[in-house]
This record gives sequence, C-alpha cells and structure tokens, in this order.
Amino acid sequence: MRFIGDEDISSNGVTDNKEANGGFKKLLLFSGNDYLGLSSHPTIARAVAKAAQEHGMGPRGSALICGYTNYHRLLESSLADLKKKEDCLLCPTGFSANMAVMVALGNIVSLLVAAEKPMKEDRIAIFSDALNHASIIDGIRLAERQHTVDVYVYRHCDMSHLSSLLSSCELKKKVVVTDSLFSMDGDFAPMIELVNLRERHGFLLVIDDAHGTFVCGKHGGGVAEEFNCDRQVDICIGTLSKAAGCHGGFIACSKKWKQLIQSRGRSFIFSTSSPVPIAAAAHAAVIVGKREGWRRKAIWNRVQEFRALTGIPITSPIISLIVGSEEKALKASRHLLKSGFHVTAIRPPTVPPNSCRLRVTLCATHTTDDLKKLTAALSCCINFQDISLCSSRGTARL
Repeated sequence: MRFIGDEDISSNGVTDNKEANGGFKKLLLFSGNDYLGLSSHPTIARAVAKAAQEHGMGPRGSALICGYTNYHRLLESSLADLKKKEDCLLCPTGFSANMAVMVALGNIVSLLVAAEKPMKEDRIAIFSDALNHASIIDGIRLAERQHTVDVYVYRHCDMSHLSSLLSSCELKKKVVVTDSLFSMDGDFAPMIELVNLRERHGFLLVIDDAHGTFVCGKHGGGVAEEFNCDRQVDICIGTLSKAAGCHGGFIACSKKWKQLIQSRGRSFIFSTSSPVPIAAAAHAAVIVGKREGWRRKAIWNRVQEFRALTGIPITSPIISLIVGSEEKALKASRHLLKSGFHVTAIRPPTVPPNSCRLRVTLCATHTTDDLKKLTAALSCCINFQDISLCSSRGTARL
C-alpha cells in the first residue's frame, strides 16, 4: 500500500516530506485500518461507481424519513448473516453506533417504569472495560445523564475484578460492554471468560468488534466467531470504515433490540443515512471479505513474521510499541518518515501520559519484504527487547 504523506509536524510529528524537486515522497502506510486492502478492490470500486451513476448520492435524509433504500436493507441482511444475528441496524459511523446503543440502554428504565424518578432497584448497571473506545465512554456519559444507569469500570481485561463487581452489584439488570480487539493496545478481550461470567450472572453482553470484523474468524465474522461464541454475544457493534474499506457503522442484534435502538438511539435517529453508493460498496465489501479468505490468512502471516523479526509477542495486526514520552514517540515517527514509512506517534489524550507509542498496523497488502524493511528502520530508533516488556496500564475515565 502506498501513501502520499502530508506536511504536519504539529499534529502528527511528521517532518517536511517534499522532495527537492517540489514533489511528494511516497510512503509505505503502516498506520491505517484498511486491514484487508479492500478500499481499492476493483469489485467494490465497480459497485460504488454503478450505484452513483444510477442514483447519484441517493435520497438525502435520515433512515426513518427517506434515507433507507433497498441498498441499505441488503447491507443490513448481509451483516446480520455475517454476525449470526437476527437483524442489523446501519448507522452513519461506528462512533454513532456505539452512542446509539448506550443511549438506548439508558432509556430502558423510563420505558418500563411509570414513575418520573425510577427507584434505585429499577436502574441498569453498566460494566465497562477501562480501555474501551471513546465512543462507548461518551455514550455511557450520555446514558448517565438520564439518571437511570449505574456505571462500573473494571480494570482492563481483568475478569476477577469484573466478577467481583458483578457479584457485589444488587441491581438485577446488568450490561457488560467491551471492545473485542482493543484499538490502542492490540489485545483481545477474554471472550471465553466473559461468556462464562454471562452464564453465571445473566448480563447482556455487548461488544464493539470494530477491529475484529472481517479480520478474525474463518468467514470474517469477527472476534466472537474466532472464539466460537457468536451466539453468546447479544449485541455486536461494528464499523465499515476499517477492514471493509468503506464507511459507516452497524449494530447486529435481535429484532427487538433493533426496534428499541431505532426509536431511542438519538445518534441514529437524527443522522442522515449513508449515501447509496457507500451502502452498495459496503455490501460488495461484505461479499468480497467473506469470499477472499486469503486476505485474512495474509494478515495473520504478517503477524507471525513481525513476531519472528522482532521477538515482540504480538497477538494481532495492531502493534502497540510503547516508548514513553511524547518526545521519544515523535522522534521515532520522524525517523520512520525519513526511512519511507508512515507510522504515527500516538500521544495524550488518546493514550495516558508517559505511554506514548508508535501504533503499527499490518494489512493483507503488506509483503514480507515490507515488514523486513520496516523492522530494520524500527530497530534504529527503539529497543525491541524493552518494547516487549511494556504494557498499557492506563485507565480511560468515565
């Protein structure tokens, strides 16, 4: 994958990458989320072009007014099938999908209880991983403003802590929400342990599978498919702007949950639906993503190769190389830029202070030779032995 770099030292730690003749320097992109390389797939390009020629952008309105078409329905059906769920609801982005689910959860109590101010025992307990995505956190904040939920943040992937919180919580209605594959650390949620806790405590299990969809599982069904627990996940939120190479978000769930979110998820209700060509492209991406399994195999081959080349025990295509200070992260990013690689320095507020990092992402279009060149450049600015001992201990605050 080739990328034309920008000039932006203030926000990205990128030095001037114009050539002496005034042109631009081509960079190998190791910081994007186009995991399968589908953003430039000819089948998807033809689908978007055909839909645009026939319908332009399509009707411009929210899905509940006039923005919902047969293209959107086909996409929803294909995603429901992929996630092994009864139905699916499209949202403009993955961020808005998480927001819609969390806000809808906050509305449940007011729908069930006639009193203006619900009793303590009527409230819903939401348990959230400390490193969940910002869209989950912001959605929970909005739900809290309705004074119908109690929020518990458990230590990152710490099932003992979660179990303790669940056991001590006296509320009957419980929800556990977690990223399936964490975007900044590249580690997986302990799905099997979560499923076991679900059976014991009877909570609603919600996962954000943004980085797992199409990347994990035999058919690209995501992290739940990878761990063979699709049926135990009640609501699966995802995005079409990463491995699908398109744009948009979705919520795979039961028909009843879809009806609730449609009627109470404000970020869905009051947003214009995705343009018809985008829906057509995403539907083509679902088909291609399931059919071309070699792309998933290529990603995981790159993961194994990176591990062998560096000795860093990575477990996913998201590689978090924590270097500490902002200065160190920016310096390393600039070195990689000069070496022909686009790898962005990640700094606060995205990550906690003193856990600044280089976030490297692998995709199916990278070659073994690309990885060899990247790791050679990385070895000049970071110590792999030190990196392999690092881990994130930060807590995202609600």
